Amino acid sequence: MSGFFKRLRETARLMVGQPPYEVYLAHMVKHHPGTPPLDRVAFFRNRENARFSGAGGGKCC
Repeated sequence: MSGFFKRLRETARLMVGQPPYEVYLAHMVKHHPGTPPLDRVAFFRNRENARFSGAGGGKCC
């Protein structure tokens, strides 16, 4: 996939509240080293639930 389309996909995800999974993994390693991260599917479900539940964004930190 070309760089343009990767950036377009990233932009679209951020516009609908879907941060990159890789950023989440890096965050987990840095801030929660003893906690196993969610797998990709669980991560995106979690983000969707946080977005639509009115839970204030669902941020951990």
